[in-house]
Amino acid sequence: MFEYIKGTLIEKEPLKVVVETGGIGYRLSIPLSAFPKLPAVKSSVEFYLSHIVREDSETLYGFIGKEERNLFETVIAVSGIGPKTGIAIIGHIDSGAFAQAVATSDIRLLSKIPGIGKKTAERLVIEMRDKFKGKNKGNFVAAPMIAENILLSDALGALINLGYAPLVAQKAIQAVLLDKKDESDLGKLITAALQKI
Repeated sequence: MFEYIKGTLIEKEPLKVVVETGGIGYRLSIPLSAFPKLPAVKSSVEFYLSHIVREDSETLYGFIGKEERNLFETVIAVSGIGPKTGIAIIGHIDSGAFAQAVATSDIRLLSKIPGIGKKTAERLVIEMRDKFKGKNKGNFVAAPMIAENILLSDALGALINLGYAPLVAQKAIQAVLLDKKDESDLGKLITAALQKI
């Protein structure tokens, strides 16, 4: 129903913002990962929207990027995944890492996302594989590190096992790969990533 909203940022919290446009303040639920990217209050903002209507509620979900919104809408189409779980997925892992986790059946990584247990992660992998196959690759932006590479997957898994959030771990690995594109030693990659966190 709604595609996007442009307006003035009136309030911001880690999971919620209020955007005023045309004299109306719209409350949007946002993924946790969007909060650090928000400008100062009273600044101009734009969010891509997903309007979810339930029997007992009506909620606008706001996303900084169109690919995040598209992924959210694809994820909540999976049986057993509601908007709250969908927004948690978007807030804790970027679309490229999520696509790789699905492609490589990385149940362990998916299970680290709040609200996702082992059975839900398995269902996500099974159902999302087909959805990703049917989508144009432009709908979901994959980060450069997301090539099917066991070394990168192992490094990401190691950082997650050390207690780092998947999104933090992935960004650290990406930062290392920008500096050292040909790094092939797992130990060195993990050590360098830890220094970036």
